Amino acid sequence: MKILVAIKRVVDYNVRVQVKPDGSGVATDGVKMSINPFDEIAIEEALRIKEQGHADEVVVVTIGSNDSQQQLRTAMAMGADRSILVESNEAIQPLHAAQVLLKVVEAEAPGLVIMGKQAIDDDNNQTPQMLATLWNRPQATFASKLVLNGETAQVTREVDAGLETIEVDLPAVISTDLRLNEPRFVKLPDIMKAKKKPLDVQAIADLVASSDGAPVMVSQHEPPQPRQKGIMVESVDELVNVLKEKGLVS
Repeated sequence: MKILVAIKRVVDYNVRVQVKPDGSGVATDGVKMSINPFDEIAIEEALRIKEQGHADEVVVVTIGSNDSQQQLRTAMAMGADRSILVESNEAIQPLHAAQVLLKVVEAEAPGLVIMGKQAIDDDNNQTPQMLATLWNRPQATFASKLVLNGETAQVTREVDAGLETIEVDLPAVISTDLRLNEPRFVKLPDIMKAKKKPLDVQAIADLVASSDGAPVMVSQHEPPQPRQKGIMVESVDELVNVLKEKGLVS
């Protein structure tokens, strides 16, 4: 079985994000970029499935600029067999991304597609569900445990009431949550080996020229308001009085 893992290049989660002075977006010049953390978990899970003997190949795909090759090389240093870059210098919205990924899925015919439940830059949490719908295959979101049983996958996912376990037929789309696993550390020899692994570059216009959906236009980006200094109180009674004054309790 082949596993396809979709990843996204985002600002590293350790970086303090700054908005551009003109409010046109987030400053990325000279900023460290990394694999979206949820997607890194998806790569790790695909590699563990392969190591357990349930898969023969792990292919990683991303949509982005030529700079995204760095994140694909990192994925291959983790252990992925090869990667695909769908090159685009434009910001891609969830539906367009799902449509492009569908073309890759149709060409690769994977037995399982895994990706992070959301990207940390836009928090949309839409692409896995959209891809499953367009592909007309089952989906399991927010996976915190994944067990393959032949032609099915048993997925434990976090819901408001606790944990829910469902079973889906393969092929399917599964999105990963933080508790699924802990990604492995990439060693220098693996980074050197990854440089020789296949990396296929395709133009996005050759797959999907434009999205069918209406784009969401962001007119202005603004940094969050500075947090106000807290108030130190001496007792619970004083705390309650302060909360009453602010109208937070009655």
